[in-house]
Amino acid sequence: MAAPTDRMGLLLVVLFAVLFSIADAVDRSNFKTCDQSAFCKRQRDVKPGQSPYRALLETMELSEARLTLQLINDNNKVRLLLELYRLQGNMTRVKINELKPLRPRYEVPDVLIQEPPTESLLLLERDEHGMVLSLGVDDQRLIIKARPFRLDIMDGPKVLLSLNSRGLLVFEHLRLRKDTISHKISSTVGSMWDKIKSVFSSKSEADAEGVENDVEQNEAEKAEKVEEVTEEEEQPGMWEETFKSHSDAKPSGPSSISLDFSFPGVDHVYGIPEHADSLKLRSTEGGEPYRLYNLDVFQYELYNPMALYGAVPVLLSHTTERTMGLFWLNAAETWVDISSSTAVQDGGDAPQTDVRWISESGIIDVFIMLGPRPTDVISQYASLTGTQSFPPLSALAYHQCRWNYNDQEDVQAVDNGFDEYDIPYDFIWLDIEHTDGKRYFTWDPNKFSQPREMLQNLKNKKRKMVTIVDPHIKVDSSYKIHKEIRSKDFYIKNKDGGDYEGWCWPGNAGYPDFTNPQMRAWWATMFAYDQYEGTMDNLYTWNDMNEPSVFNGPEVTMHKDALHGGWEHRDVHNLYGFYVQMATAQGLIQRSGGVERPFVLTRAFFAGSQRYGAVWTGDNAAEWGHLKMSIPMCLSLGLVGISFCGADVGGFFKTPSPELLVRWYQAGAYQPFFRAHAHLDTPRREPWLFGPENTALIREAVRQRYSLLPYWYQLFYNAHRTGQPVMRPLWLEYPGDAATFAIEDEFLLGKDLLVHPVTDEGSHGVTAYLPGEGEVWYDVHTYKKHQGNLNLYIPVTMNSIPVFQRGGSIITRKERVRRSSSCMEDDPYTLYVAVNAQGTAEGELYIDDGHTFNYEKQNQFIHRRLTFTEGSLSSSNLSPDSQFSTASWVEKMVFIGVPKPSAATLRTADGTESPLEFEFDPASELLALRKPGVNAGADWTIHLR
Repeated sequence: MAAPTDRMGLLLVVLFAVLFSIADAVDRSNFKTCDQSAFCKRQRDVKPGQSPYRALLETMELSEARLTLQLINDNNKVRLLLELYRLQGNMTRVKINELKPLRPRYEVPDVLIQEPPTESLLLLERDEHGMVLSLGVDDQRLIIKARPFRLDIMDGPKVLLSLNSRGLLVFEHLRLRKDTISHKISSTVGSMWDKIKSVFSSKSEADAEGVENDVEQNEAEKAEKVEEVTEEEEQPGMWEETFKSHSDAKPSGPSSISLDFSFPGVDHVYGIPEHADSLKLRSTEGGEPYRLYNLDVFQYELYNPMALYGAVPVLLSHTTERTMGLFWLNAAETWVDISSSTAVQDGGDAPQTDVRWISESGIIDVFIMLGPRPTDVISQYASLTGTQSFPPLSALAYHQCRWNYNDQEDVQAVDNGFDEYDIPYDFIWLDIEHTDGKRYFTWDPNKFSQPREMLQNLKNKKRKMVTIVDPHIKVDSSYKIHKEIRSKDFYIKNKDGGDYEGWCWPGNAGYPDFTNPQMRAWWATMFAYDQYEGTMDNLYTWNDMNEPSVFNGPEVTMHKDALHGGWEHRDVHNLYGFYVQMATAQGLIQRSGGVERPFVLTRAFFAGSQRYGAVWTGDNAAEWGHLKMSIPMCLSLGLVGISFCGADVGGFFKTPSPELLVRWYQAGAYQPFFRAHAHLDTPRREPWLFGPENTALIREAVRQRYSLLPYWYQLFYNAHRTGQPVMRPLWLEYPGDAATFAIEDEFLLGKDLLVHPVTDEGSHGVTAYLPGEGEVWYDVHTYKKHQGNLNLYIPVTMNSIPVFQRGGSIITRKERVRRSSSCMEDDPYTLYVAVNAQGTAEGELYIDDGHTFNYEKQNQFIHRRLTFTEGSLSSSNLSPDSQFSTASWVEKMVFIGVPKPSAATLRTADGTESPLEFEFDPASELLALRKPGVNAGADWTIHLR
């Protein structure tokens, strides 16, 4: 019989499951507004105006790459330390901390890939009002104004960015509580009077009077501090805060920080995911700020600044002239206010966007990325936090998932169904029900009694599996994982020092402290084949619920006064999911001896999470609005480094109509992470369950994904090397075209494919904007040519997926689609050469073994440049030092937009020439060369005459 607490836990979990299945949308009352978050309300109550902060210019110290300067708050006399760094790559770092904090304030570790390299700062001017520093790039200068403190970054006469121009710098210094100080004063006074008595017995009267004066002075100073604290303590929530039934003890008291930034001339800002909102960030005046606080939000609302599962505190500004970025390196709960105003620029009025960051604790540590191009800002941010991990090729293929496939027989039936209906897939997923009672790293002994046999059957077909491993650990003395974590004292602690426990899927659960590197190292060892029993090398991992989700916690997450060693959870909250994915990815790498690339999907994330795998947009719904929203959500993530993004195809909650399901497959096939997923209580929705016509439409969408895998793989290789996003807003490639700035219903894959999914019910047509004055775009299905810089109406039917290839590009495909991507490894390539108005085109081809780190460690890869100019198509080696061979060859070349040649010849590297047969369609200007028979890794040239 279950213990009472176990029964209570099971009842609670069942209650949550029922609520999740019957509710129509998020219950907003479970989550705070700014007014309900004491520090946010305090900070937001501070209105723009005269700042109390003043720069003490006489304290300035300048070394080669670092300037320090003290700031003083004239209201309370607390001093801050300002640090300025000029960083390589046209970036500036600004840090502000207390000069002498009562105790250390949290500074975020592990997110930066290195201490950013610096460059020399040069002092140009200085007087009693401020100073001017050179930033070394063209005429870029940094101006510090003393009273009130303000910092401007200039480019010639133009202000690019201002800090504290609205006077909203607020730094709540750490302090002792009033009653604590009073007690300390009493103790100190008593101690000092004892000293006086001893002095009277051994010293002169004059000496005794001196001691008495010291006591009086000390008492006066303490009283003054008490008076200051009393005045600031009048605001509620500074030392304790309650939300619903949850109390947040705040032993360190108020510690929030705020700073405003102004962007003159800017009307468009982007980023700060994750929110289910438009790509262009909206003004928050008169409403809620955007919130960054990782939360388990059930069936989230659209067009809402509420916090969701991940938080990346990076914002980009963009105009036709310049792109810039801000990276606010703080892991505590953060709110971002955005407002519009007017600036005087070039002698006239110009738009201005003001951005205010508010965080609960930590320090101000902000990186200003000065571009000037969009791709420069992307590169600058990548130099700080790293690039997208390079996934195994198979992870870019199609994934089939639901909560839950019932047992091994169910898995086999679904696997066979894909073969029966000739639909390729690479991964099948198992949710929480596959475990033994929600004990992760285990298998249900009845439903999944032979996991190796199941995995081997998949491996025989060159397919793979993902199982879920969540970071809440069932409290069960017979459960190995729990016993080891407890014995090693690796659990997060509650405010009283005991192991923190909360309710989640297993019932009562403990939460490992992933901020502890020893805990992460131990967790990684649990993925070894001899630890995670029943596993094989074709099993990968899904980290869910890692915000962390605590069903009975405040806002369905962990209490802020829980303890991670010497730090409170409030300091590190947004890092938790980042660390879970980090440790899991390391475990998958270690189990192969460092040979195999991992694949790990996470729901919670932070800046730098791109280094460890993929993310998805969480618990969406089978609604047309959620299909639309998948585009701006993934575009926003790509702008802040996380390229490997997708949404649950079909919607997690509710039941999609056949039309919605088909349209979602068509959209998902052109988004980076392509996975169908569904809730436990929804009807089964494998692709063949909606009638032959819809099955055929879904099959075609999935096959399009597979044929483009060479292009997807090349894009991810480039994202790994450069940080440039795979899925891009149009303005990233066309920064001078203002018509692209607010577009969020279409996107670019790399720079060469433009996709406009059909996302409206019953649609008979869509209007796509084709960017670029002088550009040419070709419909990839009909090969019809369209000019750039226009809106194009496209009639659509249910089999339409509007996709266009940019003129001037060469895209590689594999058109022999098989049951999985691994089955296509040695298959031949087809090159699609779409010429521009000048009759030229270029592209790349990247090939490696598709799954190991050998491309990196042993230089084993092929990277080719494909160039078409003056009637000749050639393949040349972009990496002469690399060594890799492939059995794949080029079986076909398709030229789009070229005149009919009189002849076509192939010239190989040894000088041999041979004629090639071709077909030409004059109506579409389509030329097809068949069976050139050249190896995909070889040098060769095709001449058209």
